[in-house]
Amino acid sequence: MTLLGRELILGIGGGISAYKSAELLRRLQDIGFAVSVIPTRASLNFVGTATWEALSGRPVNENLWNNVHEVPHIRAARTADLIVIAPATANLLGKIANGLADDLLTNVVIASQSPIVFVPAMHPEMWSNLATVENVAKLRARGALVIEPDEGRMTGDDFGVGRYPDISKVIAEISNFVNIKSDLLGRRVLVSAGGTREAIDPVRFLGNRSSGKQGFAIAKAAHNRGAEVVLVAANSNLEDLPGIRTIRVESTAQMRESLNSEFANCEFLAMTAAIADAKPAAFSPEKIKKRQLLSIELEENPDLLQELCARKSKSQVVLAFAAETGELDLGAAHQKLKKKGADFLFLNDVSNGAIFGSDKTSGVIVRADGGTLDCPIQDKDTLANLLLDEALTKLG
Repeated sequence: MTLLGRELILGIGGGISAYKSAELLRRLQDIGFAVSVIPTRASLNFVGTATWEALSGRPVNENLWNNVHEVPHIRAARTADLIVIAPATANLLGKIANGLADDLLTNVVIASQSPIVFVPAMHPEMWSNLATVENVAKLRARGALVIEPDEGRMTGDDFGVGRYPDISKVIAEISNFVNIKSDLLGRRVLVSAGGTREAIDPVRFLGNRSSGKQGFAIAKAAHNRGAEVVLVAANSNLEDLPGIRTIRVESTAQMRESLNSEFANCEFLAMTAAIADAKPAAFSPEKIKKRQLLSIELEENPDLLQELCARKSKSQVVLAFAAETGELDLGAAHQKLKKKGADFLFLNDVSNGAIFGSDKTSGVIVRADGGTLDCPIQDKDTLANLLLDEALTKLG
């Protein structure tokens, strides 16, 4: 399974080790999860609501009867890509294994079709109790991941198996369970998206049909794989992506300024934005009368891709995009790639308005070494990860 949205519910059980889940929350955010916390009422005796809201950046609700008209347990269940319960007490394991739902967290679990992970933490006698053993077996038989607790010191002088597992072990097992890639952790990615517009007068502009969807998909995929992402978006109606710094621009000049400011700090630039090739030679501060709008003198815009590639260091990788109409000319694409100085290029056919504004795409990856890779019709999210794989190969 692959988690494209990475919306995660972190359920907090009522055990003393609840404080350890604060560190788990941070590490889950590091690998691209947006985390909503649902504590049990008992767990609030150990860690309060304010802590979870401060760390997650989201409101926290534990009461099933708050905002009943919004049916919060169903909404949360449908939104979550993954549910992690940590610590999972013997009580929680028993209730969920036997289909009981008497609070917000257990109702969300019962209503959800998402994968679920349990991080047990309890005294050794409770972990080895026959009822707990049977409940864990039930949950595993249903496809849930129940992570084995560690051996170590408990509260007081108690020692044995039942300790909250090491956080790195939890992250590794969750990542393996849901096939999460975190191979961009610590990398810095810059993405341009959308289409620039060049003003003719206060009302009219020269522009193009780029929606920004492919650039946003790359930014989202890079963030999900652990990267620190900056997205420069030109005239896109898409909403800002959580966890991604988004700079909104309109013109080529504004795009140029933002990219120049951010480029030196990135390791990978995905230049997906459709930059206007030309702009009016003069801007009219007043609306031009219709009869005077029969011709517009244009001047060429700077080639932002070529400018940036000229400054590119050996440790940076740049992806170019090229949109053509009609049969794809791979020879011309190779020449363009060489001229611009990018490391690889994605070439697609936009005849009859294809690709623009669509969730699907297709085309060819053209490599600087002369190689190509066909990309038959697929989701833009899928292509985004494929392009990131290609960039990582070049980054080493």
